[in-house]
Amino acid sequence: MSSPIFAAYYIPGLNVAFIFSLVLTIGLTLAIIPYAKRRPVDKPLTWVEAMLASMYVFGLLFLAYGVVPHQWITHADSELGWRRDKLLTGPVVGDKGILEYIPVDITYEAIRDVVVVLIYGVFLGLQLYLWVWWQNRGKRKAVPALPAASTYGRPLVRKG
Repeated sequence: MSSPIFAAYYIPGLNVAFIFSLVLTIGLTLAIIPYAKRRPVDKPLTWVEAMLASMYVFGLLFLAYGVVPHQWITHADSELGWRRDKLLTGPVVGDKGILEYIPVDITYEAIRDVVVVLIYGVFLGLQLYLWVWWQNRGKRKAVPALPAASTYGRPLVRKG
């Protein structure tokens, strides 16, 4: 997009494909919640509903574990320039960066891979949370029963 129309809207370090795939994946994942609240718990699934639900979940998993990490890696490699030969030096103190005094080289490629692991972890946590929430959506919390009498033998609740 070298058009001058888009030049005013260019923000360095922003990748539209990564942001769009991330927002789309989170939005489609969270769209399950209103559907689950509307659907009766005891209603059995039809074959068509099961196939549509499986395609929907497969698409979400493809986006979450395939497209979003790929877009981040592409963005970090091409636009941010996070390569193996680029070292993280930290804030400069004197003539060297703070991280240059430690005996370990931290590359921007390693940071890129840590971000990918964090993306996987967030989506895995969200996926597990939604599975547990879906399975427990019809269960009510048990209300503890009041004892019929106090420790002194007197009734706690008036019978009307």
